[in-house]
Amino acid sequence: MIIAVWIASGLLALANLGAGFFKLSRSKEALASSQPWTVGFSAPVIKLIGTAEVLAAIGLIVPPLTGIVPILAPLAAVGVVILQLGAIVTHLRIGERMIVPNVVILLLALFVALARFGVFGAL
Repeated sequence: MIIAVWIASGLLALANLGAGFFKLSRSKEALASSQPWTVGFSAPVIKLIGTAEVLAAIGLIVPPLTGIVPILAPLAAVGVVILQLGAIVTHLRIGERMIVPNVVILLLALFVALARFGVFGAL
């Protein structure tokens, strides 16, 4: 089980790190061409979302790896669940129906959160 949790955590961390840096490194205008949802958000909110994604990526890996404040890992996973719920709602609201990646990320994050909180037994 621990291997599955680490694999899921690694995939989540990579996805969030990439998405977060993408949002942090580009202007709102540059993002709008590939991410239509950004039109409805201000530039600071987009940067805040990107920052949350990068912090979630760090929180999923560093605390359990170092043993320092390991409770941050399941909390980071819950944060990813919340981010993905918001993403799904946003995509559906603007008429985008391609939410499968968001649902997959949400389910992976839910698995990691439950596993790290000990729902499936001690890790």
